[in-house]
Amino acid sequence: MTVSDQERQKQKQAMQREKNVVALSSVGAAIGLTALKLVVGLLTGSLGILAEAAHSGLDLIAALMTFFAVRFASRPADESHHYGHEKIENLSAFLEAVLLLVTALWIIYEAVRRLLYHEGHVEISIWAFVVMGISIVVDFTRSRVLLRVARKVGSQALEADALHFSTDIWSSAVVIIGLFIVLVANALHLPAWLTQADAVAALVVSFIVIWVSVQLAKETLDALLDKAPHALILPITGHVRTLPEVLEIRRLRVRQAGNTYFIEITIAVARTLTFEQTHMVSEQVEDAVSQAVHEQAEQAEADIVVHAEPMRSPGETIAERLYRLAESQGVHIHDIHLRAVGSRLEADVDLEVPTDLSLQEAHAQASHFEQTIVASEPQIQRVTTHLEAPETHVAVRNEVTATYPQLVDAIRQRVDEKVGRERAHDIHLYCAQDEGGRAREGITLEDMSQLDLTFHLIFQAHAPVSQVHIQAEEVKRDLRQRFPCLDTITLHMEPPEEDGGVN
Repeated sequence: MTVSDQERQKQKQAMQREKNVVALSSVGAAIGLTALKLVVGLLTGSLGILAEAAHSGLDLIAALMTFFAVRFASRPADESHHYGHEKIENLSAFLEAVLLLVTALWIIYEAVRRLLYHEGHVEISIWAFVVMGISIVVDFTRSRVLLRVARKVGSQALEADALHFSTDIWSSAVVIIGLFIVLVANALHLPAWLTQADAVAALVVSFIVIWVSVQLAKETLDALLDKAPHALILPITGHVRTLPEVLEIRRLRVRQAGNTYFIEITIAVARTLTFEQTHMVSEQVEDAVSQAVHEQAEQAEADIVVHAEPMRSPGETIAERLYRLAESQGVHIHDIHLRAVGSRLEADVDLEVPTDLSLQEAHAQASHFEQTIVASEPQIQRVTTHLEAPETHVAVRNEVTATYPQLVDAIRQRVDEKVGRERAHDIHLYCAQDEGGRAREGITLEDMSQLDLTFHLIFQAHAPVSQVHIQAEEVKRDLRQRFPCLDTITLHMEPPEEDGGVN
């Protein structure tokens, strides 16, 4: 494990400890508030406070669920859970929302009974206001702490917990208002219906709980059902499309589990790219997707899989398409020459065939390839193939450059006459071995096709390759005519060194 990996692991462990601590402190606060509200609600008979006690009781259950969810969700992937355990956070949040909805419906039922049948009596005391004031202070404090840690570590479970306690602040405020109205109505002997303000407050609290629960349930169901986070789709496609090597985005799938986004993206790249180049493009796509994710959620993690598919590039030349076509047909070609004759296009192609293939078989293979070219490239109306049977065996040779110094000097002098002085260098001669593995002796300049020649030849740096190739072929033809003893001639073309020049 590298130093950076160790540091990243330490940071992850530190964030996990912080998540556990803040979740546990939330549990403690929920226990205290639930007990306090329950006692005061029973003593005063306030349905609003009892509703808040029930709400806090569910908050306690939610806090416990969040605490255990945060602990279990941090477990790494294993053989049974390839995508990790972070869905536990989403599941706990969904169960929490269901509990909140059930409680809210029960409170609505009790409030309606009191409003319709005038059941229950509320005893207002200073303790009712004290407990609700304490509740607001505690809820405000822990919602701020939970939200800060949730955003720092990117925990959706903690963020949902913080949202709950934020709504508790408003619901507690509504209960206080209801109790105050009841107190004033009793003190000033106001109309009796004002004494039902506590029940109305309970209804308001219940509607707040229902609204929050529905929103939470929707978010958790979206995560559990792997709904694509549309807020992330456009940034991802926007970043990936800025890469010039990516021709198309053919498929994009995103699913979320806790704080991790699992992203699968299929792209199209030019089929002329090498495997290594395609791999580099895939890494660039991974970086672009990761950047898009972190711009939307800084602390989120991204598990990215990139699949690259080859496609025909708009800038692909006809020659490149013919090479790709040959590869798809399992044949090898070289020396493609395209010729425009009037309004039609013709192609001359060297087709390599196995050496042991008969002429009839080779001709049939060439004819099939010609027909394939015409069918796939309608602008090409005529194809002429030249059959070649390249040798694939390794020729065993001995270097005899030092044995024939006069021949080396003659070759250098001949090249100087054709292209200029001091252009040829690194001249090497090779001859075949006899059956005993020794170089064959007694070879003279009159012996035919006995020596292989390789050398380097300097041309002008800015000369077109096509022109250099023509000059090189002329040099090779001239050497063959002048020295019949030469068999194969391999000429390496190169520009002059930076500190030198070619006149």
